[in-house]
Amino acid sequence: MFRLNSIPAVALVGVFLACIIAVLTFQRPPVIVISTGAPGVGMQTLFNPSSVNKALGINQAPAMLPAIDAGPPAGTVYKNVQVLQNVSTGAFGRLMVSMTQWVAPQQGCGYCHVSGNFASDAKYTKVVARRMLQMTIAVNTTYTDHVGNVGVTCYTCHRGNNNPSNIWFTGVTPGSGPAMAETNMGKNLPAADVNGSSLPSDPYTPFLLNNDNIRVSGSTALPSGNKASLKNTEWTYALMMTYAQALGVSCEYCHNSRAFNEWDQSTPQRVTAFYAEAMLRDLNRNYMVPLTPLFPAALKGPSGDVAKINCATCHQGVYKPLFGAKMAVHFPPLEGVGTTTAAAAPANATMPGMTMTPAGTSTP
Repeated sequence: MFRLNSIPAVALVGVFLACIIAVLTFQRPPVIVISTGAPGVGMQTLFNPSSVNKALGINQAPAMLPAIDAGPPAGTVYKNVQVLQNVSTGAFGRLMVSMTQWVAPQQGCGYCHVSGNFASDAKYTKVVARRMLQMTIAVNTTYTDHVGNVGVTCYTCHRGNNNPSNIWFTGVTPGSGPAMAETNMGKNLPAADVNGSSLPSDPYTPFLLNNDNIRVSGSTALPSGNKASLKNTEWTYALMMTYAQALGVSCEYCHNSRAFNEWDQSTPQRVTAFYAEAMLRDLNRNYMVPLTPLFPAALKGPSGDVAKINCATCHQGVYKPLFGAKMAVHFPPLEGVGTTTAAAAPANATMPGMTMTPAGTSTP
């Protein structure tokens, strides 16, 4: 008599389930292979057409309003214009409408502005939007080593959503105890950011908020002086995995797999990624974290921290956001034309009980 709990039956069911998982999850040919290094060294990037087609669906630049640059400076016509004072009223209006489409297409102008009093800063969303505008300008003018001549707009991250879909909050971070001591690393947690692996689930805080060294090996013996123990290495591997997922590439996109640590054997993309790390630390520490008091509790992380930025926030699965569509060039104010200094804290851009320092940091 056939029994479901018999060993052969259980094995048969297991094989059947494994086959279903393989069919549904494994990538099938054809696979596009693009060489990124010298022949024979195995430096190549693989693209599956089905994955590329899926990425295309969420990486299309939206239609843009016709360019306009006419009228007096916006600061002479509208009240409380703190970043775009010298931008023409025509370009100012076009950018405001575009920002609404990029960030709040359902709510409209009322998402940031008080109806009947657009000059008011009563809504926290307006104060945040002003600082995000400054951040966008800073990226396009200060971090050209990373964004090149492509640049970014609000749409690069938001894609029509009030809050970007790819953000992160602080989780379990490296312990501060002795180098050999075991600490909670957030391992074995089903974190999508590290592809469900057993690696630490929050590699962002140590590297993209703090300035910990991104290392996989040390030059001295443990424990004295060596800051690249096996434990630290796992944090680095977790970070690298997030990079690969965010860009839809493999390790060889930046590295020579025979000598991961050798810069002279790496691709130019590794240098671009190096500048991205510096940029992300700056944006998270000097633009996002100071806004923490403004955000409602429902939009904060479990520890009360504000949402922050990583590679996936902009890239969303492709090696260049929006496959390299040059949107910023069509909005000169986002490239600093006619604007105030991007890094400066806006005057009077505060909520009740909060003050902004000249360095752009905030205190309750």
